[in-house]
Amino acid sequence: MIASCLCYLLLPAARLFRALSDALFTCRKNVLLAKSLSPQVEGDFAMAPRGPEQEECEGLLQQWREEGSSQVFSAVSEGPLADKGLAQSSLALLMDQPGEQDAAAEDKWSNRQLSDLRADENLGEAFPELLEEEPLPEVEGPLWAAVPMQMGPQYADCAVLPVGALASDQWEEDPAVMAWSLAPDPLNQAETPVWPFEGLGQLQPPPMEIPYHGEFGSQRPSARASGWLTCGDGPQFQFTLMSYNILAQDLMQQSSELYLHCHPDILNWNYRFANLMQEFQHWDPDILCLQEVQEDHYWEQLEPSLRMLGFTCFYKRRTGCKTDGCAVCYKPTRFRLLCASPVEYFRPGLELLNRDNVGLVLLLQPLVPEGLGQVTVAPLCVANTHVLYNPRRGDVKLAQMAILLAEVDKVARLSDGSHCPIILCGDLNSVPNSPLYNFVRDGELQYHGMPAWKVSGQEDFSHQLYQRNLQAPLWPISLGITDTCQYVSCQPKRSERRKYSRDFLLHFRFCSVACQRPAGLVLMEGVTDTKPERPAGWAESILEEDTAEPELAFPRTVGTIQHCLQLTSVYTHFLPQHGRPEVTTMPLGLGTTVDYIFFSAEPFENGDVTGRGLHRDGTLRLLGRLSLLSEEILWAANGLPNPFCSSDHLCLLASFGMEVTAP
Repeated sequence: MIASCLCYLLLPAARLFRALSDALFTCRKNVLLAKSLSPQVEGDFAMAPRGPEQEECEGLLQQWREEGSSQVFSAVSEGPLADKGLAQSSLALLMDQPGEQDAAAEDKWSNRQLSDLRADENLGEAFPELLEEEPLPEVEGPLWAAVPMQMGPQYADCAVLPVGALASDQWEEDPAVMAWSLAPDPLNQAETPVWPFEGLGQLQPPPMEIPYHGEFGSQRPSARASGWLTCGDGPQFQFTLMSYNILAQDLMQQSSELYLHCHPDILNWNYRFANLMQEFQHWDPDILCLQEVQEDHYWEQLEPSLRMLGFTCFYKRRTGCKTDGCAVCYKPTRFRLLCASPVEYFRPGLELLNRDNVGLVLLLQPLVPEGLGQVTVAPLCVANTHVLYNPRRGDVKLAQMAILLAEVDKVARLSDGSHCPIILCGDLNSVPNSPLYNFVRDGELQYHGMPAWKVSGQEDFSHQLYQRNLQAPLWPISLGITDTCQYVSCQPKRSERRKYSRDFLLHFRFCSVACQRPAGLVLMEGVTDTKPERPAGWAESILEEDTAEPELAFPRTVGTIQHCLQLTSVYTHFLPQHGRPEVTTMPLGLGTTVDYIFFSAEPFENGDVTGRGLHRDGTLRLLGRLSLLSEEILWAANGLPNPFCSSDHLCLLASFGMEVTAP
């Protein structure tokens, strides 16, 4: 018990005594240093007489010099280079303020500029000579150069895709694929492009380019000068079209749980807008089809900026309370607008069509230069849409697509009953080879009894007990659209006046009433004195004319819908050089394809059997496309969005050529 008490009392006392001893020793050293190093206030520095205190001070200084030199040498020996100026400055700091060495360590580097330290740097002189040691042996090997990184707040904590490595490892295997500036040469500061968009100041593009590559057989779209391509069949009108879901900011904030993997800085709209404008300016399409375009961003930023790039834009906001919509932009130097037709899928009173999705259809006339003479190019119909997302409502998706196809059929139909070239693009929220995709590509779908979730193929709900199955007819007759996705051509208007034909009125000439003399009729010779004689075989009864309104009767197929636009996809949805499917979006980290560009093509016939899905070039010819990426490559870039792709979708780009005909 006594021993325990002594331990509790003596141990703190020993620690206190030790602390006081250390403090006294430190104070004595500081006083001695102050006396030895303090300069004279007036005149030159004076030599103090040598004494015991002076000798003790010099001994302490010599000891600190040796300790400081050994510490600096040990630190430098671990690095590849020796810095004489750095060692001298460190020793000077120890001599000037030895009592405040620890407190001033951080202030030394903040107050001394790196340029001042490098001014005294001499790499040719070995650092060990300063300490009178043997020089370190030189090691032969490759010289490593430091690469300056452009880091900013928008790139903090974000994974960066090694574009050069991906280009060399993944895409050099296929010599038929031409890369588009995957590893661009560094630009000088004076050569860096600056975009003077209104309301944005000076926007600098991100330091990395978009890691796409092009699959073009004859010519890169960026290399075209006049927009005309000469081939074996004669000149062609060449143009490029881009389809892009740019991710509305409101929708992103409403579904923030989908973007937890992204740094908040790259989700900022101002940063995303600068990236999007860089993509538009880099690829320079002639026609731009956008989805999820927020209305206020469109009118305040997108439309003015695209107008500065030479585009004329049309916008259709979603119905109801939605704040985004679709936009189609074209360059008036290449096309002339013939008509613009917005499409609303919402139909009051119809449960099947109670959603607020929209579409936009434009009919454009390509402009022919005067130097080509009297030649003409057929009009071009461009349709852009964003179909309902809900994977369980495939019936709604089919009805919306039927309305869009009916509008395209009306706009693109020529006087002879054929159709001009058509391009249909957008976010269809359906995967490749799903029933909805096959319906657009093949022109026919048997839907009766099909589960609604299977139409888009986005998710598998076969495990659920209750499933909505599609029933025929899919939409009511009051919609005014046939099962061939065409508007009803004959819709008679109701009239209050009854119209009679001439033959019907002639029946009253010899009817029974006309052959009887009315009572009180004044007898007038040559006028009322004769009685009409009914010809032989004349019917006495009056034939009643059928004046009932004709019903809206058109043939309805049982459980089948069709269309006659003959469309095929620009993309094959598979990367043969990688053995992986193409990806246009990555919801919840799972790569899939929901964005498409369909174009007019003639079906390929093999004998008496028409190969479904096989097409050949027609009036509209596909010249090339911008290749998409695989899921693995996007995972290396931290998914979507990322620092250089500012949407949760990838853009689609294709180059087309149209035949030129003589009048």
